[in-house]
Amino acid sequence: MKKKWWHKKIAYQIYPKSFKDSNGDGIGDIRGIIEKLDYLQELGIDLLWLSPIYSSPLADQGYDISDYYNIDPRFGTLDDLQELIEEGKKRNIGIVMDLVVNHCSDEHEWFKKAIADPDGPYGKFFYIENYKKGDKLPCNWRSYFGGSCWDFLPGHDDKIYLHVFHKKQPDLNWENPLLRKEIYHMINWWLDKGIAGFRIDAIINIKKKLPFQDYPADRSDGLTCIDNMLKEATGIGEFLNEMADECFRKYDAFTVGEVFNEKDDELPLFIGEHGYFSTMFDFSTTFIDETPVSTVEPVADLAEKYKKAAFASHKRVEGIGLLSNIIENHDEPRGVSRYIKPEDLSDKSKKMLAGIYFMMPGIPFIYQGQEIGMENLSEVKSLAELDDCANPHVYEKALEDGLSEEEALKLLSLKSRDNARTPFQWSDKQYAGFSQSKPWLMVNPKYKDINLAAQIGDPHSVFTFYKQLIALRKHTDYLNTFVYGDFVPYHEEQKNLLSFKRTGDRTILIAANYQKEPQMLQLDSTIKSILLSNRDEIVYDDNTIYLDGYDFVVAELEA
Repeated sequence: MKKKWWHKKIAYQIYPKSFKDSNGDGIGDIRGIIEKLDYLQELGIDLLWLSPIYSSPLADQGYDISDYYNIDPRFGTLDDLQELIEEGKKRNIGIVMDLVVNHCSDEHEWFKKAIADPDGPYGKFFYIENYKKGDKLPCNWRSYFGGSCWDFLPGHDDKIYLHVFHKKQPDLNWENPLLRKEIYHMINWWLDKGIAGFRIDAIINIKKKLPFQDYPADRSDGLTCIDNMLKEATGIGEFLNEMADECFRKYDAFTVGEVFNEKDDELPLFIGEHGYFSTMFDFSTTFIDETPVSTVEPVADLAEKYKKAAFASHKRVEGIGLLSNIIENHDEPRGVSRYIKPEDLSDKSKKMLAGIYFMMPGIPFIYQGQEIGMENLSEVKSLAELDDCANPHVYEKALEDGLSEEEALKLLSLKSRDNARTPFQWSDKQYAGFSQSKPWLMVNPKYKDINLAAQIGDPHSVFTFYKQLIALRKHTDYLNTFVYGDFVPYHEEQKNLLSFKRTGDRTILIAANYQKEPQMLQLDSTIKSILLSNRDEIVYDDNTIYLDGYDFVVAELEA
């Protein structure tokens, strides 16, 4: 694997609306991020991905962009962002913007012009079809947020447009070279401003299987999951390679793709030496608790499912490229509440989970609040408490699947994206130190016990453990092994034991006892030193490590 400048980096995702409010309006902003750059530098962050801050009506929290060239006033100004870029550079922190180009907002100038003249040039920027009420729709695809992905074009009772997300997010027609040219100009405009690169949103969706066609209905609404179409869509590489040539490769920019449904033989094209992207997120563990029918039942064999998914994913890309590792993001519930049994949730188990994903091959991404062990909301009492536009669909499907109203709300407390979007818990002060006024979204009631101020000086805190993980990964003696070393699963057959070696300049063992009961790990070589663990002292001898419940250890082995 050819070495790249971004291979050694640690990345951090900020959800700007919930990170830090600098002006007291209850909404996080760019100046709030600038205020916290020293904190991020202390933690050890190199790349800072910002969820969208462009002009937007916020139908989908900024992923509906009305102007790609401007900052939404809620978050600040272009001057604020330029200052963030420059202040970041002083601290060796690169700014990564969110690139959302499968769709724009229905308030974008392009869509307004398409409405005014559907048969004109801007009408071809979108998927607009002739249709009269009562006719058969072009296809029966279900929007990601529920309901048909077709809606009437505003002001027209004889035309409809495609939106695979929210109805205020019309899909852009990537088959149109004039649209692609506009997008590439916009991307390069941002790269010229000095950003380090982009996280690329929902990019697989830009290629549709055309002409439009129905797929077998999978629910009582007569619609079909859009994944059925995506499995058959081919030719996306033409678009992605063109975008990389026209933009990313010219700037040696860092890019991380939100990619689903890629096939094994496509991996070198996506993240190989000359791939479309620098890396892509590893979502393998994201799906281990997904079920066809809504349920609030705990996942059986959680540790084993996690192990098998993560190990298979990294073996799959070995020798091709690096994945970006996560346990949560703005679209998922909190990782510690998802991957640790409620009765076993503690600082120790949180550290174990952090250690597992952090020491695997790839680029570690930390989502804001993860480094202090932020958890899901305890209980959702009504939909009115929440904000996410996807919640009604989750709730209605749960009722359709036979859950009671109480169970449907419990499901939201487990699954809602709002779990990750509550304000960062800086302290135990009013509004968790996020703002001086009531925040746009409820503060997690657990902030009194889980907050940065309580952890930042505590040598045994979750925050301190994340700092230690980052410092170890960057240590000059071990950096090459952690970044470029081989990934070797170890005693993979031992239940609820997640252990592997990283081998290169050195041989490093990572072991996690993913259960509350103790167990032993047999060794095939002697431990040279313990590099990091989540307990005061790990007990071992020449042949065995004795692991208590949720123990995690990183050890260098004799060659």
